[in-house]
Amino acid sequence: MSFEDLGLEPTLLKAIAEAGYSTPTPIQKAAIPEALKRRDVLGIAQTGTGKTASFTLPMIQRLGNGRARARMPRSLVLCPTRELAAQVSENFEKYGKHHKLSMALLIGGVSFGDQDLKLTRGVDVLIATPGRLLDHFERGKLLLTGIEVMVVDEADRMLDMGFIPDIERIFKLTPPTRQTLFFSATMPPEITRLTEQFLNDPVRVEVDRPATAAETITQRILRLETKDDRTKRAALRKLLEQDGVKNGIIFCNRKTTVDIVAKSLQRHGFNARPIHGDLAQAYRTETLDKFRSGELQFLVASDVAARGLDIPAVSHVFNFDVPIHSDDYVHRIGRTGRAGRQGCAFMIVTPADGRAYDAILRTTGADSIEALDLKIETPPRDENDGRSGREERPRRGARDDRRPRRGESRPAEFRDRPARERPAAPVGEAASGAPPPALHRERRPRRESAPERVVGLGDHVPGFLLR
Repeated sequence: MSFEDLGLEPTLLKAIAEAGYSTPTPIQKAAIPEALKRRDVLGIAQTGTGKTASFTLPMIQRLGNGRARARMPRSLVLCPTRELAAQVSENFEKYGKHHKLSMALLIGGVSFGDQDLKLTRGVDVLIATPGRLLDHFERGKLLLTGIEVMVVDEADRMLDMGFIPDIERIFKLTPPTRQTLFFSATMPPEITRLTEQFLNDPVRVEVDRPATAAETITQRILRLETKDDRTKRAALRKLLEQDGVKNGIIFCNRKTTVDIVAKSLQRHGFNARPIHGDLAQAYRTETLDKFRSGELQFLVASDVAARGLDIPAVSHVFNFDVPIHSDDYVHRIGRTGRAGRQGCAFMIVTPADGRAYDAILRTTGADSIEALDLKIETPPRDENDGRSGREERPRRGARDDRRPRRGESRPAEFRDRPARERPAAPVGEAASGAPPPALHRERRPRRESAPERVVGLGDHVPGFLLR
C-alpha cells in the first residue's frame, strides 16, 4: 500500500514525496483513512512508528478549505513537552508547505508577546503544551470554541507529568462537535477513563503490542556490585569509550543527576551537554540542534527526551539509572535503532535496582538481558569528578570526631593543651577574700516612659454634638 491509496490529496502527496517517504507505516495505514472520514481515532503504537504523520496529514487536508479567525484557532495539538511540540510544528511545516495554513506554537520559555501577536492574526493550527495554553486562555487572549480537530499526543506521558486535570479542563473548553485524535504508546486505566469520557465512538487502532522494543536494537546491561555514584560514573565513561560509539543519549532519573553526570563527563574530556525541564528553552533548543547536526556527541537527558523526539542517527542509548517505570525503558531505548537502522542500548544495574529491572523484563517479555563482562573499580575522589567537591564537604551539623563523647576520656592532644588563662584578680582583693570584680557592666536603671498622650476631642466639643 502507498500513500495514494490512503485518500490523500495530490498536494499532500507531493510534500510527502519531497520529504523522502513512499510507504506508510502500519499506524498510518490504519489511522489516516479513519481520520479522513472525520471519526474519532484512538491510536496505540510504540514510539518511533510514525504517529505524528498519522494526525498531521489528515488535519492539513481537512483545514485546506476555510479561514482562521482572530484568537479562535481551528485545530489544536496538545503535547507533553516543549521539544515534542516543536517537532510537531516542524512536521506541519514539512507536510503543509504547499498549503497556506497559519500555525502558532505555544510553549513555555518564550515571551507571551510574539505568541499573542500570532493569535491576534488568527491561526489554523495551534500546537501547545497544556500549561502555556491555559495561561493564554486565562489572560483572555484565546478562545477554543472554534476548534474543529483536537489531537492529544503521547497521552501516557501527559499522565506521568500530571497534566490529566489540565487535559480534562481543555476538553471541556472545546465544542463537543470536534473531531478527536488520541494517540498513546500505552493505555493505563486513567487514560482509558479519559477516552471513554471525551471521545465519541472512537476507532481503536493498535499496532504491535504496547511497550515492546524494536528488533533492530541490541540490548546489554552492566552489573555493578555497588550503587556508589562515582563507580557508576566510571562505568559510564568506560561504556562511552567502547569501539563503535558514534554518539549517544544518556538517560538519568533526576534532573540533579543529569547536571552532575554532564559536568563529570565534561571534566573528563567528553563532548556532552545536559538537557532537562529546568533549563532555559533557548539552551535546550540549541543543545538539540547541536546534537542533531553532530556538533555535540553525547546528550545527558532526563525523560524529557525519552518520548517522541525524532533524532534518526543516534547510535547508542545509555541508561545511567534504571527507569523507575518500566514503560520508560522502551521509550528511552527507542531513541536508537530508528527507521530500520541498527542501534545499541546499555543499562547500568546496581543491587538496588533489582525490582525495577525485573519489572522491565516483565514488560518487554524477555527472560533476561545479556550482561557485559567489564571490570569496574571505584575511582578515588579527584578534581575531575562532577561531585568531588560536594562529597568532601562535611555535612551540616556533623559532629567533630576529635571531641570526646560522654563517658570517654579526652584524647592526648586535648589533655596536653594548657588550660585557658583567666584574668588574675588584684592582689589586695585576693588576699582579703573580697569577691572578684564583675565581669560585665552593671545595667543602667530603666527609664520610666512618659504617660501616653490621649488623642481625642479634649476640651473642645463640636457644635453639632450640642444640638
